[in-house]
Amino acid sequence: QVQLVESGGGLVQAGGSLSVSCAASGRTFSSTAMGWFRQAPGKEREFVAAINWSGRRTYYADSVKGRFAISRDNAKNTVYLQMNSLKPEDTAVYYCASGTTQYGSESNDDYDYWGQGTQVTVSS
Repeated sequence: QVQLVESGGGLVQAGGSLSVSCAASGRTFSSTAMGWFRQAPGKEREFVAAINWSGRRTYYADSVKGRFAISRDNAKNTVYLQMNSLKPEDTAVYYCASGTTQYGSESNDDYDYWGQGTQVTVSS
């Protein structure tokens, strides 16, 4: 059983920065792609960023490209999401997810384990 535990969410003013992390256990982390998704109130969960098993390939939603950065530390079984230039529309619960393959994906269907989520709130 894979366990994913997110941390680092919180409240930040627009234009500010925040970093969230996700510690994984129960699967060979270094051979699995990881992703970040988010869900705002009343909206469907949406893709934010993904990273392949090695960390050499990253993928971003257009809405966060240039502002967010995903990274991973395979020695620590942890994936990170650095969020800069935050906007009120970035407010959501952020979830990390463990992929079913080595390759990053924007599709929910390519992830089989999910964390409990961490709230990120951006005030205007």
